[in-house]
Amino acid sequence: MDSRQNRQIVLVSRPVGVPEPHHFEVRNTPLVSPEDGQFLLENLYLSVDPAQRGYVNDENNYAPPVPIGAVMRAMAVGRVIESRHPDFQAGEYLYGWFGWQDYWVGGPEALLRRVDPSQAPLSAGAGLLGINGLTAWLALHEVGRPMANNTVVVTAAAGAVGSLVGQLAKLAGCRTVAVVGSDEKGELCLSRYGYDAYVNYRQPLEEALSRACPEGVDLFFDNVAGTIADTVIRRMNLFGRVVQCGTMSIPVWIPPPQGPRFEREVLTRRLRIEGFVIFDHIARFDQAAAELAQLLKSGKLHYDEDIETDLARAPQALVDVYEGRNRGKKLIRLRE
Repeated sequence: MDSRQNRQIVLVSRPVGVPEPHHFEVRNTPLVSPEDGQFLLENLYLSVDPAQRGYVNDENNYAPPVPIGAVMRAMAVGRVIESRHPDFQAGEYLYGWFGWQDYWVGGPEALLRRVDPSQAPLSAGAGLLGINGLTAWLALHEVGRPMANNTVVVTAAAGAVGSLVGQLAKLAGCRTVAVVGSDEKGELCLSRYGYDAYVNYRQPLEEALSRACPEGVDLFFDNVAGTIADTVIRRMNLFGRVVQCGTMSIPVWIPPPQGPRFEREVLTRRLRIEGFVIFDHIARFDQAAAELAQLLKSGKLHYDEDIETDLARAPQALVDVYEGRNRGKKLIRLRE
């Protein structure tokens, strides 16, 4: 048994909707040493992501909920400090399911990809070259299939995924329209992320969308669902594509929320709607990360990070993401 302590953020009660800090607590547990076939790593950067709401709610999701009393499920970039596995050496950087905690012990089943420090700063391994950048690249190109001169509308456009989707769509020759919750974020999308126009959804949305997309919408990259999506779908052109990447605006899915039906729009406009879950595409992670790293090095891609340094702040950081208070990819830095 190691004499060091491992600080962990543990789920102590089941939330309904967005989890709050009182659903978690900080626990200190003895650090265990790796067994044969395992390795020990120290977490450097913890990821804070909207998807974590689904990890703790007892509702329809692509993975079972985090058990009560367990460490909060999260992706992180860590450094191997001890290994009893032949394929992993001390000093290597890894990205995987390492949780909201100081240290992690286990085997390669938790690994998502190895992190190459020569590609980008280590923090980017949890954002630009992690779940956010990989989602933007793979969802846009594999599902959305942007074509030159398409009008592309992106919700949560100033977020960690949406800001990259807009830039990638521009590189594909598209006209890009950001949907955001404030004029400040809209101006950021124009000046920093290269969007052609923005719509503030807190203003009359249908009128604003009509002005921003006078020729309709060809590709809708949706991170929020709800009434915003209901409105955008009714502006779509024939044979338009919808990438359903998130549902941030819907706080609770049990019972199913009621709202306008859009099946007739799908039929008459011949729309194609496809959900995207990043973990269906793990085999493509390294290829997509290499493409993103090259765009970053060539100055064609910009990304921003919102970094905190207190592990205990992680639950509140998740609330901040849902409230739109973050400015870039939300991370918790534990050590350099």
